[in-house]
Amino acid sequence: MSLDKRNSTLNSAKVAQHDPFAALRFRDYRLFTIGRTLLFTGLQMQTVAIGWELYDRTGSAMVLGGVGLAQVLPMIALTLIAGHVADRSDRKRTMLLSIMLLALCSLALAVLSFSKGTIVLFFACLLFIGVAKAFSKPASDALMWQLIPVSAFTNAATWNSSSFQLASVVGPALGGFAIAAFGGATGVYVLAAIMAILCFTLTVAIKVQHATLSKEPISLKALSAGAQFVWQNQIILAAITLDMFAVLLGGSVALLPIFAKDILHVGPVELGYLQAAPSIGALIMAVALAHLPPLRQAGPALLWSVVGFGVVTIVFGLSRWFWLSLLMLTLSGALDSISVVIRHTLVQIRTPNDLRGRVAAINSVFISASNELGGFESGLTAALFGPVTSVVGGGIGTIIVVIAVAAIWPKIRELGALQD
Repeated sequence: MSLDKRNSTLNSAKVAQHDPFAALRFRDYRLFTIGRTLLFTGLQMQTVAIGWELYDRTGSAMVLGGVGLAQVLPMIALTLIAGHVADRSDRKRTMLLSIMLLALCSLALAVLSFSKGTIVLFFACLLFIGVAKAFSKPASDALMWQLIPVSAFTNAATWNSSSFQLASVVGPALGGFAIAAFGGATGVYVLAAIMAILCFTLTVAIKVQHATLSKEPISLKALSAGAQFVWQNQIILAAITLDMFAVLLGGSVALLPIFAKDILHVGPVELGYLQAAPSIGALIMAVALAHLPPLRQAGPALLWSVVGFGVVTIVFGLSRWFWLSLLMLTLSGALDSISVVIRHTLVQIRTPNDLRGRVAAINSVFISASNELGGFESGLTAALFGPVTSVVGGGIGTIIVVIAVAAIWPKIRELGALQD
């Protein structure tokens, strides 16, 4: 073989190995990702509309605080059952039923909005949305990994993160424009229902390969198998613990209105920029990770990314310059994206298929609970000690957690390439 031909072969192999679109080359994964992006975008639009309408009608901050709580409580309560269903039943069917429930809830919100229905009925819809999310998350997470080979898992995790962050940036903006265009929230709920129906249609077209599902009858042992697996797999436990406490302690998003108005002295437009910055940073990093070669030292990368998250959180808390604060929030999203991709890939690669639903349920409830509790923790410490102390202390706490995790689970420091 000539030198030129051999170099061409090696270059082709290298490109194939680092193909940034590896997961997207599979038809069913493309359908899945497009559908989920539409669904997430609709839900983000709907969240903006719910907050706007409820606050406009009640003027109560307590009512606004209850919106997230009403949705996360069913997810926590149904974690073990939803995980067991995802492992024992047809995951595609479970996902379809969940999407249809989300569409029906959006239509019900539209009717309530149009007819000025009671706030109690609004919260009833939010509870059912939480139920749908509780069953959808583990089923869809487990289903996704049946659509691609293991070699594409890391690439798929980056595109999952990209699609979620894209929805997080585009959804709220579209929701705000739609409220202005329709003169109210009713039309936004209808759009969210249409996006859910489009996701349903794309999911129907997916051809799921046969996979081994759990045959265990429902029991306490079967329900808790996911939690037991996570507890016994120390590296997965370390990664989930690290992410949970980083979100719990290091989150500053809940306090952004205070920082914008009282510390940075900027208006609502700049507040919008600050709120979008973490998602924009995460989206840029996720796309970059898709184009870069797979991480060879995933453990150190995970630990250092969370340390970096803590550092930029501290700088944000101390900043009095809007552009520096904006940069720190963007970097926080980018660094968080690294840990998300590593954790998602690690969990899926090391989890047997018949346990993926239950492990995904445990993982998702940790994330959901830490998000809600993180906002509560930030608000409580800000009320007691001030917003700057709350954010800076959270950043310091995040770094301490990294040191503790590295000491308690030393194998996380030695974790190499995820595919290995």
